[in-house]
Amino acid sequence: MEREPMRIREGYLVKKGSMFNTWKPMWVVLLEDGIEFYKRKADNSPKGMVPLKGSSINSPCQDFGKRMFVFKLTAAKQQDHFFQAAYLEERDAWVRDIKKAIQCIDGGQRFARKSTRRSIRLPETINLSALYLSMKDPEKGIKELKLEKDKKIFNHCFTGTSVIDWLVSSNSIRNRKEGLMLASSLLNEGYLQPAGDTSKAAAEGLSDTPFLDLTDAYYYFPDSGFFCEGNSSDDDVVLKEEFRGIVVKQGCLLKQGHRRKNWKVRKFVLREDPAYLHYYDPAGGEDPLGAIHLRGCVVTAVEDMPDSKKYDIDNNLFEIITANEIHYYLQAASSAERTEWIKAIQAVARTGK
Repeated sequence: MEREPMRIREGYLVKKGSMFNTWKPMWVVLLEDGIEFYKRKADNSPKGMVPLKGSSINSPCQDFGKRMFVFKLTAAKQQDHFFQAAYLEERDAWVRDIKKAIQCIDGGQRFARKSTRRSIRLPETINLSALYLSMKDPEKGIKELKLEKDKKIFNHCFTGTSVIDWLVSSNSIRNRKEGLMLASSLLNEGYLQPAGDTSKAAAEGLSDTPFLDLTDAYYYFPDSGFFCEGNSSDDDVVLKEEFRGIVVKQGCLLKQGHRRKNWKVRKFVLREDPAYLHYYDPAGGEDPLGAIHLRGCVVTAVEDMPDSKKYDIDNNLFEIITANEIHYYLQAASSAERTEWIKAIQAVARTGK
């Protein structure tokens, strides 16, 4: 019986049409032998598939000056496929895994993430997948927190020390040294992700161990609602309980109108559940002027958009494409703020209803 190809990575990307210069959100699945793309995550059959054998990848791709974080996959038949990620780290993660998958095909090997199981003599009886599910248990698992470091707030994450503490308390290990080896395996197999410069540097080999048993080394679960944002002022309450749900992020952005295409300042409030981005008149008023439903949406940074030059709007722009393919164009005050909004919206789109 033939083995099913392993799913390496999946998520929403914006893909350029093969015939026309149209960009649409697609649910993209990276397999060991190819990339499948679906119109929606729930679809059973893909809209298309690109075999990786004989393919090459180019990143960064500068073919489309108005779109950022684009990479190009050229199939063996010299057909180009263009994908756009939401931000730099996401694009680089896709490119890294696609490159490795192509190398594995060329070398006749199975795809496998860098593993420390053999090098640290991790017992074969340890089931990392089952351990991961235990760590995520809402009652008995590791508690996800909001942590602050270097003027940044890390939401839905935890410290390296808390991971080792949990492994000790759950009798998964005999001592903290064993805990470091087990946590390093979880990290290298993708069950944990580094958050912040300290843990990222260690994961990239700049420390004695890939995982750090430290209170200032942050980590998160890959399918959690993790996002990082700049430190908020006293006037900008990041987490506040309101009648429409928990406020994740709020602030003023420029928004392009759908009818007149003119740009106006609006106050935006991002709520965790339900997954809506409400916008208000910044001059006051409790009732929202409108709302963007985020469940299943795709959000990406862009360099330019219709009528932006006319209104002198030409930087720190991003686009939200809803599940029913309505496009919203917004402008942040800075590049860093744009990235914060994109990551926050992505997190809510994954976890909200």
